[in-house]
Amino acid sequence: MNTSPKPNSPAAPTPANTTALPRVDSEQILQGANTVEIEHAGQRYLLRVTRENKLILTK
Repeated sequence: MNTSPKPNSPAAPTPANTTALPRVDSEQILQGANTVEIEHAGQRYLLRVTRENKLILTK
């Protein structure tokens, strides 16, 4: 009988809520710009596209 420990395999994440989340294409938000202002709860945030084509949200 083999009693060696089995390697731990990462468990697949299970979503807490299985309903689909609303999805918005970044082009709808950016509208061709590299930076947009987003107002949320009276605060202004900047959403910008980096040179590596990643998104950064800053306050």
